[in-house]
Amino acid sequence: MLGFLQIVIGGLSQGGVFAAVALGFSLVYRVTGVVNLSQGAFCVLGAMAMYYFQVAWGWPTPLAAAASIVAVVAFGLAVGATTFVPAVATLPISSTLVLTAGLLTFFGGVALIVWGNQPYALPPFSGEAPVSFGQLRVPTQGLWLAGGVAAMIAALWWLVYRTQLGRALQACAENAMAASLMGVDVKRMMLLSFGLAAAIGAASGLLVAPITSLQFDSGDFFTTSGFVAVAIGGMGSFAGAVVGGLLLGVAEQIAAYYVSSLFANTLALLLLLAMLLWRPNGLFAAGPARRVDVRSEVVVHRAPIRLANGRMAGLALALVAVLGVLPLLPLPNGVLPSLTIAMILFISVLGLDVLMGWTGQVSLGQAGFMAIGGYTAAILATNYDWPPLAGVAAGMALSLVCALLLSVVTGRLRGHYLALATLTFGLLVDSLTVGLVDVTGGPSGLVGVPSFGVAGFDFDTPASMYWLALALAAVFVFTLEGGMRSQFGRGLQAVRTDQLAAAALGVNVPRVKLAALCVSAALASLSGSLYAFNFHFLSPEMVATPRSFEMIAMLVLGGEGTLVGGLFGSLVLTLLPTLVQGLAAYKTMAEGALLVASFLYLPEGLFGRFVLWLGRIGAKPANPNGEPAAKAAT
Repeated sequence: MLGFLQIVIGGLSQGGVFAAVALGFSLVYRVTGVVNLSQGAFCVLGAMAMYYFQVAWGWPTPLAAAASIVAVVAFGLAVGATTFVPAVATLPISSTLVLTAGLLTFFGGVALIVWGNQPYALPPFSGEAPVSFGQLRVPTQGLWLAGGVAAMIAALWWLVYRTQLGRALQACAENAMAASLMGVDVKRMMLLSFGLAAAIGAASGLLVAPITSLQFDSGDFFTTSGFVAVAIGGMGSFAGAVVGGLLLGVAEQIAAYYVSSLFANTLALLLLLAMLLWRPNGLFAAGPARRVDVRSEVVVHRAPIRLANGRMAGLALALVAVLGVLPLLPLPNGVLPSLTIAMILFISVLGLDVLMGWTGQVSLGQAGFMAIGGYTAAILATNYDWPPLAGVAAGMALSLVCALLLSVVTGRLRGHYLALATLTFGLLVDSLTVGLVDVTGGPSGLVGVPSFGVAGFDFDTPASMYWLALALAAVFVFTLEGGMRSQFGRGLQAVRTDQLAAAALGVNVPRVKLAALCVSAALASLSGSLYAFNFHFLSPEMVATPRSFEMIAMLVLGGEGTLVGGLFGSLVLTLLPTLVQGLAAYKTMAEGALLVASFLYLPEGLFGRFVLWLGRIGAKPANPNGEPAAKAAT
């Protein structure tokens, strides 16, 4: 019994961190209706700033803590004013959600440039000796953490429910349009909520840094944990954020002790999927409901910029011809392998385009299907001597089965709940690839993967692998281009525009969404298999959740809903670090910055901008049949 209580105490300490991060999620969601996926990055920035002030510069702990929070809040306000607030005002909620994922990547890249990739840890605030309560021992930093979380909860409650400023925040949470008519500066309130969330995140980071070391990418962990906690407790509920965080912390500690630390996250994620099936809105009500005003809340999706059908096919053929001769040219060192990687990733991005660009379904777990396909094909070919083609087929079949199971959870979810379900799926696959050491090789990865081969021909050189990926990508682009002009494509676009209206018009919305998910999963699985055969090696980090964010950046940068646009994004983000070696250290920051900038300033993507530049050949949004709008109107 004593051991169990000690485990629970450890879980409550860990859960306190999750609860603090979840509070930041709840605050921003209450005011803006948007889930801010960059929240976890503020924890890392606060802890690392604290390290500089306290350890490197020798400042007293109270002064270093205050300076760290102020610095992070100032940085957060600057970024929020130029990115988050304009996005909330102009973009659909789903796009704003993905934009905050770009901010998470951007903040991680900034931390990498400033502090490097080594781990940082702070000294405990009041020594390392634990405090004893009878036979129970509690780390002193755990008491600081509990006190800090309690202080943040009390301060947030007082601000929201006992001040004029809090009443303005609540007015924005209930109805932004009405609040604006009453004289409330809605944009300022949105920015204030973002800044307060940054302060909460920074305070959480410096409280937890003495307990565990942090790196530049630890923000992913805090964001995920906080997102899961607030989803369990209830979006927008402060009490739910605290309860959800504590439950998650205790559940993970119990799973780590009684099952395995490698599967602690797995069990917690399975718990979340069950929660999404049973009670998608969480355990607690989300406070005052946000009233939906058609004029202020509904944002129409911008129609992608596309060429007319014949011209689109001609451009695609020209691209295939140009790309096909590249390996025959005298390319700089490293360019051809990078081209091969870009082309393999484009196959997965193409599937993501079907799901996000054409159907409007946010997916943060595309890399999970890459992992399923890659590991299945690699294991069967390496350990069981299966022909590579059979391994690829088995991986695609398993991915389709997983897509069907995922659709059970996601079928009735929309918006941030759909994003949470797909993110949970990706993280679940991540934890399994790490935990199943005897099958996948664990963190060290799977080695000795053979080259891909068909009918006695091995694709064992970068050039041959590149041509294979290019040929497959071309076949899929032309096939999907024809499919998008059919009833299937029109159904996808109808679901993207308005699911209720599509259902009223006779579109089988669940079937259309399932078909899009299956196409996306199959292409991602194939891409993951080719990825493993190309490198002759596969590790969890190669197909982990950050890869999903990278592919989203490729798609948005290239142009959603265009099929070929993702190729532009794949080439840019893969080739730039190779061509300009000095940019390699800035790759993470650049991916995040480009994703955010594309949403705000280049909504049509590189391909759409290229089409607009052509001008003379009908650069107008196409109707569902692929014809330019001007022609269709006549």
